[in-house]
Amino acid sequence: MQNKGLIRFFAIIFAVVSIYQLTYTFITNKVEDDAEAYAATVVPADAENKSQLKSEAVKSYLDSVAKKDVWGGYTDYESAKKQELKKGLDLKGGINVILQISVKDILIGMADESNDPAFRKALAAADERIKDGQDDYINYFLEEFNKIEGAQLASPDIFGTPEMEDAFEIDFQSSNADVAAVLKEELKDYLTSALDVIRKRIDQFGTTQPNIQQLGTSGRVLIELPGETDVKRIKDILTKAAQLEFWHVYKQGEISDYIVASNNYWKEKLATTSNVVEADAVAADSTVVEEEDPADLSALLDGDDETSEEVAETNLDENPILGRLVRPSFIGGLGVFRASDIDLILDYLNDPQSRARLSPETRNAKFAFTLPTLDENLGFEVSDLFALVGNAEDEAPLAGGVITDAKQDYDLGAKVIVSMTMNGEGSKVWEEMTGYAFNNRSQVAVVLDNTVYSAPSVTTGPISGGSTQISGSFTVQEAKDLATVLRAGKLPAKAEIIQSDVIGPSLGQEAIDSGLMSFALALILVLIWMFFYYGRAGLYADIALVVNILFIFGALASLKAVLTLPGIAGIVLTIGISVDANVLIFERIREELAKGKSQADSIKDGFNNALSSILDANITTLLTAIILYIFGTGPIQGFATTLMIGILTSLFTAVFITRLFVDGYVKNGKTLTFASGVTKNWFRNVNIDFLKKRKVAYLVSLVVVIGSIASLAINKLNLGIDFSGGRTYVVRFDQEVNATEITKILSSEDFLGSAEAKTYGDANQLKISTKYGIDQDDSVISEEIESKLYVALKDFLPADMTQTQFADVGSEVKTSGIMSNFQVGPTIADDILKGSIYAILGSLAVVFLYILIRFKRWQFSLGAVVAVFHDVAIVLGVFSALYKVLPFNMEIDQAFIAAILTVIGYSLNDTVVVFDRIREFINERTGMAFGETVNRAISSTISRTLNTSLTTLIVLLAIFTFGGESIRGFMFALIVGVVVGTYSSVFIATPVMYDTIKKSNGKIEADKKLEE
Repeated sequence: MQNKGLIRFFAIIFAVVSIYQLTYTFITNKVEDDAEAYAATVVPADAENKSQLKSEAVKSYLDSVAKKDVWGGYTDYESAKKQELKKGLDLKGGINVILQISVKDILIGMADESNDPAFRKALAAADERIKDGQDDYINYFLEEFNKIEGAQLASPDIFGTPEMEDAFEIDFQSSNADVAAVLKEELKDYLTSALDVIRKRIDQFGTTQPNIQQLGTSGRVLIELPGETDVKRIKDILTKAAQLEFWHVYKQGEISDYIVASNNYWKEKLATTSNVVEADAVAADSTVVEEEDPADLSALLDGDDETSEEVAETNLDENPILGRLVRPSFIGGLGVFRASDIDLILDYLNDPQSRARLSPETRNAKFAFTLPTLDENLGFEVSDLFALVGNAEDEAPLAGGVITDAKQDYDLGAKVIVSMTMNGEGSKVWEEMTGYAFNNRSQVAVVLDNTVYSAPSVTTGPISGGSTQISGSFTVQEAKDLATVLRAGKLPAKAEIIQSDVIGPSLGQEAIDSGLMSFALALILVLIWMFFYYGRAGLYADIALVVNILFIFGALASLKAVLTLPGIAGIVLTIGISVDANVLIFERIREELAKGKSQADSIKDGFNNALSSILDANITTLLTAIILYIFGTGPIQGFATTLMIGILTSLFTAVFITRLFVDGYVKNGKTLTFASGVTKNWFRNVNIDFLKKRKVAYLVSLVVVIGSIASLAINKLNLGIDFSGGRTYVVRFDQEVNATEITKILSSEDFLGSAEAKTYGDANQLKISTKYGIDQDDSVISEEIESKLYVALKDFLPADMTQTQFADVGSEVKTSGIMSNFQVGPTIADDILKGSIYAILGSLAVVFLYILIRFKRWQFSLGAVVAVFHDVAIVLGVFSALYKVLPFNMEIDQAFIAAILTVIGYSLNDTVVVFDRIREFINERTGMAFGETVNRAISSTISRTLNTSLTTLIVLLAIFTFGGESIRGFMFALIVGVVVGTYSSVFIATPVMYDTIKKSNGKIEADKKLEE
């Protein structure tokens, strides 16, 4: 092997980079363990809302160390957190939702609520087409509108409004194509704005490491919130339409008396109750302003007193509000508070008993904070408090729907500003508001979703004409963000959660434990087998395998990929792929040694001759993994990601790392046998007439495939919620329960009417599925189902368990109740099903073309595809026949589709290795009868086939046994697929190729098309 020094250099570099990237994970894990330990010391064990208080205490601790050095000058926690290996929701617990923003509502808003018959007819038709189609709503609308004779999008009753003309130069002469281009571009901008609004809402919620992605231009947004389980609050935040409003702002002197009065009220109240856990736990480790006279709020906030600038500890029981002030506000607010105290301060100020102390002039005051920002000097996030001038109806003087455009701009002094324009109605109100603010030297607050984004003063008099500027200490990016917010407010659109997955932390921790156990066991068994079978050479393969795993985890961390439970399965499956490459190499070296070649030549030729098979086998698997990534979502993409990374790292470690060790050992004349004393004569001189048995194999396969098809027709498949729509709940009990009995109870008309309960893992845990209320409002139905479940199952639950405790997925140590829930709407279920079908057909087409290109004959492609259809049919048939019998989940869901695609990849991997050897023998042995050539080629690969299949099965069985209930069905599909795939590569793919290829007098001539 040439350039050994270069390969060694890159191997060391890759290893160092991988270790460096994984160091961040060790750092964050240590800090988070410290945070958990801290929370355990400040939250009483008997606290009523212990889970919430503990979460708040952990967040408070992490906020306090966000910018502090946590690793000997190496890094701070916040920086390390951005670089760590991220865990998926199935390992950490949390919420995964897909949000559908209504494109229809956006179009109606852009058309100013038009009731034009053609417009409404096109919308109605688009509503119907989107139910069964894969295209975007906007395209269906435009297609249907263009079908209506004489209909013009630029009509004054639709999109030819004065506002659209001013903003986009649309007039009555604009063609439908011109208007369509404008609509698509504006829709893209709106969806970007909506995504920004959602991101800011999530940031306000305080979730760590949220993953928010726009899914194409369909209006769908994927949101992953690790560690969060407050489903109702998340749904409320995500699904309400954006509320952009403009409010007058109270000056400090008008509201300061109330702040002091509220502070004194809470001071007295907290002093008279023994339950001060909430105030203390949330404020733990807070830093606040020390002040001498808490009654003098103005003196404290003016900043004249030096002590008002100092951050020090104080007694929060004595001053529950004033004691939490960090510093004066520099933007005209009432004061700056720690971001982690926002909810508590609002609770204090909005408490009915406290608000009774407001003066008649301020009795309708609304309190709101700015978005949290990091204070570099303090090292934590802070937020400014504002008091907005409300009214009895709690309505803002001006709503965001009046804005027609907003953009980042510059004033005459090159200062960053935001320019905005309003319609006629908004211009009039805006002139009144700015006139009032100018005359009273007050501010106007720009508020989105009860968060103050800007509160500019009016210094030049009333602003008329609807065009105005908002100035402040903006950066360019901040001004662009504010402009985005302003634009987002003009087109309110409802949002609907069409898929949600909630996993409690208890279930997540169990998934980690079972995943690591299966991973460790599979690795140990494979390492032992390789050493047993190949001796010292197997030890070198083991070292390469461990290095490969290091590279995989390092690559995942570097790419900021998310590690999921299926991802762990993908890594473990990669062990089998890595072993396969080494097995191919070692078997070829043993063949060369058996021919009498020298050890050096045998090693050289063995590596070179095996390379073609290794590349072909891995490329076919890589292609299926890529297709899986394209069509899959969430955890399935995690599986595909780790599989793709594993294939690439396996090639490097097997071909180059193993070679370094082998060459290093034999360079001084040492002998390497590539076998142990026990296995040195295994599978030598194998010469089986496989083709002679092909008719029997055809008959057996035909019977099994027909039986599978019959089972599919009679029993059908147990379609999961992914493909049918509905909800599933994993419910744990403190006793063993009978799934049939629970199904009968839940299916009664008193409860859900139709439901299915299945044992999920141990006998005290069930997976309950129902389609109850799937077409109705999610937030209402979810609570109704949880209530019905609680009432129906109450006799099987602990006697003291309340409904709240039963439904609280977020409880950290939970032994009974709902452990996780999953919901899929009927629309996205149909999309998932179609996407899965496309994924399978697409993988078959791509692989057919690849094999055709590599082997230059369609007969090879045909044999491979027939074998794949054979394997898929049998796996489906097994699931159809056994899902009512076997004691684990065998639903057909996205994970199952991933398994099918993996089976396709494995089957093709096996088949390509055999085909590669056949092609090699054809080109080398031109005088041999074609049938004998094929038999000898299969016989020569039998050792590799059995070795790879055995190691892969060891891996899969380890995961199946110890990997957790959630992926047991997935693993079972792979196990069946490996067994069937190994059989089909020899007895289906090769015979089909043999029977269809062109023969010449029982022989096949050397064909240039078959040469490499």
